[in-house]
Amino acid sequence: QVQLVESGGGLVQPGGSLRLSCVASGGIFNIYGMGWYLQVPGKEREFVAHVTWSDGSTAYPASVKGRFTISRDNAKNTVYLQMNNLKPEDTGDYHCHADLSDSSGTGRHDIWGQGTQVTVSS
Repeated sequence: QVQLVESGGGLVQPGGSLRLSCVASGGIFNIYGMGWYLQVPGKEREFVAHVTWSDGSTAYPASVKGRFTISRDNAKNTVYLQMNNLKPEDTGDYHCHADLSDSSGTGRHDIWGQGTQVTVSS
């Protein structure tokens, strides 16, 4: 069974940096893309970044463009999110998402990680 495990969250001051990691494991056949979403209590999950696995192309919303960088390591089935110049509004749970197919042969699946907490505060 495919699992996503995030790490790298924590407490950081405004203007600081964090690097999140997400490792996908367990019977993966092919990864099409991976990304990050921000969940804040009482709000809908918000898109933060996406990387296409085949060519590394990336996408960001305006709120993080120029501050966040998503990257991947195909050999390790791992995606990273480098977050610079963090702001208090970046606070929340960051969830990793994968669009992939596994060894079961049942097609593509959306898989979510449990999340890692990021707090930006002085």
